[in-house]
Amino acid sequence: MAVAGVAAYLISEQLLGHETPLFAAVAALIAMGFTKEPRLRKVVEVAVGCTLGVLLADMLVLGLGDGVVTALIAVFSAVMLARFLDPGSMLAMQMGLQSLLVVMVAVPPDAALGPFTRSLDAVVGGATALLITLITPKDPRGEPIRELRAVAEQFTLALRETAAALQTSDSRQAWHALIRARGLQSQVDETAKALTSAKELTSFSPAHRRHRHYVRRIEHTSDKLDLAVRSLRVMTRRAVSTIDHATLSDSGTVQLATVLEHLAEASAQLGQAARETGPGFDRWMNTARDSMAAVATRLHPRRLDIHDLEGEALVLLARTMVVDLLEATGCDHDEALTYLPDL
Repeated sequence: MAVAGVAAYLISEQLLGHETPLFAAVAALIAMGFTKEPRLRKVVEVAVGCTLGVLLADMLVLGLGDGVVTALIAVFSAVMLARFLDPGSMLAMQMGLQSLLVVMVAVPPDAALGPFTRSLDAVVGGATALLITLITPKDPRGEPIRELRAVAEQFTLALRETAAALQTSDSRQAWHALIRARGLQSQVDETAKALTSAKELTSFSPAHRRHRHYVRRIEHTSDKLDLAVRSLRVMTRRAVSTIDHATLSDSGTVQLATVLEHLAEASAQLGQAARETGPGFDRWMNTARDSMAAVATRLHPRRLDIHDLEGEALVLLARTMVVDLLEATGCDHDEALTYLPDL
């Protein structure tokens, strides 16, 4: 933000010859935004919004002249435009302030473009922010990897809690697993946002284009893990009912809990793959695929000594979840189905 603001000011002052180009610096700072991961699309939207806000105020000053009424119309229009671009309050406040300054601060008498010199300064500020966003050396893979790893870790914990709840016939622990699984959705949404930002940077930034294939693979893994999370919520909720009604035999309970524990170990390997950005990614993905395939071959009610309807429902839900997890490791749908025993 500091570099963007000062650079935009110097470009307008030294290269374009504008006197005190305040709006170039302000537009650059607003467009960059105070976020850990500047999104390219958001930078463009805000830069365009700032420029339009200044241009709108310049046109009002040119048509209506200075005055309280002009200031009121300019600030109101700028705030409404800001709210259209971003529901947050910061952008509305900053654009409103810019419009107010446009109306209240006199235009230098020797300005080359008259009142529209400030609009050009806003364009310079937005372009500077966009350029810095594109060339900054920050690795776009970092945030998606951290978010995906967090989802995988919580998914693994929820599976282990479900397995332990079945093993001990503790429905309270199953409820804890269900609460954890429900809480995963917000993390899944954050992963999707981080991936959107990473895809934008790898698509348009020359410094990051080499990472675009990896980001696409991570996105595929994230999409399939999202489906697995949804299946986990349904299965965990069903497990609570199964434990409360004691519908599983002792043998069936032990075997199903063991299968879920093995599946948790496989999902932990998937989380380990998300930590790797080089050859280790493929190696851990292959390991996770083999582990999940081994679990899939056991998912038949008779093989698990399950003979009642509620237990069979748990197995069917586990089968759906395993298919999603196998696809997350790189299998296509038909290949994932081949690991499941016929019903």
